[in-house]
Amino acid sequence: MIKKLETKECIELLNNNYIGHLAFISQKEPYVLPITYYYNQANNTIIAYSSEGHKVEAMRKNDTVSLEVEEIKSVNNWRSVHLHGTFEELQGIDAKYLLHEFTQNVKKIITRKEGVHPKFIGEFSSKLAEQGIPIVYRININEITGKYREGPK
Repeated sequence: MIKKLETKECIELLNNNYIGHLAFISQKEPYVLPITYYYNQANNTIIAYSSEGHKVEAMRKNDTVSLEVEEIKSVNNWRSVHLHGTFEELQGIDAKYLLHEFTQNVKKIITRKEGVHPKFIGEFSSKLAEQGIPIVYRININEITGKYREGPK
């Protein structure tokens, strides 16, 4: 049976993961792409970054986005969180600070979940190897919901 997650369980799932699927609209068409993210619980926002390109251009034109994060063990044992929010591009010192916070916290999650100890952002993200200055952005969360299923063990 599929059941609803409580808000605190949704936040726990966001806190314990760093890869999600970002949905946005570009030229009246939906797109879904995997991203590396960090959930900033203090501000109830998602922090991420990208290089210039299709995704960032689309979110600048239509700032309404969604993010889905899941943990799937089997068809009968999974948890999923879905949030709606708005894209906000960050600049200057705020962008630098949040990119640093993003890096430090993603490294902690990877160490805890996977037992590896990345030292540099390039070990879990290739965006900095691409041309240009990274575009740091946040998703201001407007709504968060979650579901789960735990079948027979």
